[in-house]
Amino acid sequence: MDGDATATPRLRGVEAIQQALQTMPLSSGVYRMIGEKGEVLYVGKARILKRRVTSYTQLGKLPERLRRMVSETVAMEIVTTHTEAEALLLEANYIKRMKPRFNILLRDDKSYPWIMMSDGDVFPQIAKHRGKLVKGASYWGPFASAWAVNQTLNLLQRVFLLRSCSDAVFNARTRPCLLFQIKRCSAPCVGRIDQADYAHLVEQARAFLSGQRNGLRDELVREMEEAAASLAFERAATIRDRIRGFAAMQDSSVINPASLEDADIVAIAQVAGQSCIQVFFIRGGRNNGNRAFFPLHARDEAPGEVLGAFLSQFYDDKPPPAQILLNCEIAEHDLMADALGIKRGRKVEILVPQRGEKRAVVEHAETNAREAMERKMAESTAQAKLLDGVAELFGLDAAPRRIEIYDNSHIMGANAYGVMVVAGPEGFDRRSYRKFAIRGPITPGDDFAMMREVLERRFSRALREREAEGGSADWPDIVLIDGGAGQYSAVRAILDELGVSDVTLVAIAKGPDRDAGREWFHVADRPAFQLPPRDPVLYYLQRLRDESHRFAISTHRAGRSKALVKSELDEIPGVGAARKRALLNQFGSARGVRQAGLAELEATPGINRETARVVYGHFHPGWSGA
Repeated sequence: MDGDATATPRLRGVEAIQQALQTMPLSSGVYRMIGEKGEVLYVGKARILKRRVTSYTQLGKLPERLRRMVSETVAMEIVTTHTEAEALLLEANYIKRMKPRFNILLRDDKSYPWIMMSDGDVFPQIAKHRGKLVKGASYWGPFASAWAVNQTLNLLQRVFLLRSCSDAVFNARTRPCLLFQIKRCSAPCVGRIDQADYAHLVEQARAFLSGQRNGLRDELVREMEEAAASLAFERAATIRDRIRGFAAMQDSSVINPASLEDADIVAIAQVAGQSCIQVFFIRGGRNNGNRAFFPLHARDEAPGEVLGAFLSQFYDDKPPPAQILLNCEIAEHDLMADALGIKRGRKVEILVPQRGEKRAVVEHAETNAREAMERKMAESTAQAKLLDGVAELFGLDAAPRRIEIYDNSHIMGANAYGVMVVAGPEGFDRRSYRKFAIRGPITPGDDFAMMREVLERRFSRALREREAEGGSADWPDIVLIDGGAGQYSAVRAILDELGVSDVTLVAIAKGPDRDAGREWFHVADRPAFQLPPRDPVLYYLQRLRDESHRFAISTHRAGRSKALVKSELDEIPGVGAARKRALLNQFGSARGVRQAGLAELEATPGINRETARVVYGHFHPGWSGA
């Protein structure tokens, strides 16, 4: 009987696939398996769609994971492409966007920093950039972390003395800033360097970042000697400092093989069915840092399969380099190289080096991957023990999968925000953090009313999802709040009104002496209690509470800063978005506008004489306008 019950949904899945096969073409493309709720179960690509999809109807030849996928399939969707390489790129894009649970998934929600240089400015700016690359600028990267790009920027400033300030700040300067004083900028904002000399610095910086560094040090030495010979000792000293910065830049890389100019070193290590992939970025012959990734996949996936899926998704939103060095072969090696070549616009070479310097750097990356995997497993074990301790402390049947921590932040009720922080088996889940701008109306300082609004907004949505879908993926096991018995009772009443009865509520309070480490805990059907001062579970709960404090305060400060800038300029009659932008571009900030003289305001592009007088009068109420 059990076998028949299992076979029935699988046969239904086969029937759905067979129905889709009736109109499926013999061309290249991407197919999607669709579940009962419309969710995408799996995304695949094929050179010949019909032949590939037909294999899913032969259940006896499929592994159990794919048989389960077939049993949940109710429909299929396809997109045809001209070539299999295009299908591979489209498949990677779909997987990253749709996150189908039967695919190997790259869990990478972070953007990568780049070094950006503006192209159209008379005095180009060099700065850190995150997000989408846009026209009108040149980019170098990516870098593995903010630390790596900041370190490189600091060295670039020492060597090439290019400005890093925004256009608004640059245009508003009347005297050199601190960066000029510490020899990190040539101060083009106030004419300390002419356009031709600055353009020469830009040319040198571009050459260096592009890997064309041969002869650059010799050129600097020659310039220093010429300056000294002409008795321009101050200029010679400046060039000497640039040479020292250049030497520091050349010596700052950990992995920097002479045979690599533009390459990514990618190595995978597997331990107990889990994978870590380590990527080192080499650009222009310089090491831009490394990052570890932990893709989500079935325990029986081979390293080559995981690595191949990783490469296609990893380069979906970033240009691949000329070379990619791997520590193991991947399936469809040539197809992957062709697809990444399309992405780059030039040839991409994928190598698995067996000897020499390239093999050494790949082995180094593999060692890093294995060590990172071992650290993560040790951290996961420690995290699991802490969650088991939390479950035992609060009487849960199992370790909590999701803990939500709530807090508010405001100043006398102004710029009030509530926040939700989320933690679980993987630690803090920052992608699930939420901010709630308090809408009110609320009496200033009424923390209970703020908490009510936050919880109503959060759980009303979750309850709707639960009712519509028969469950909610982000339903918490524990709700943790900062406060004592009063806060606990108020929040408990709010949750009861909403019909949220299957969530454990915990209030944590420092007590009357405000002594961290002697917190009191309030839960249902139990007197308030304390934990031993050195209890690991106590430290863990304190960390959760402190993270919610940090997030609430940073959210409030950001909102307050935005409100301050907005209120000062938006309250001026006749100053709309365009004129506000013109003023900020000219003076850099609302404070700069407030301090500007009438003549400076009248000289601002986009601001006529009448508007300038209105702005000046707004900030100088006693001014008669004469």
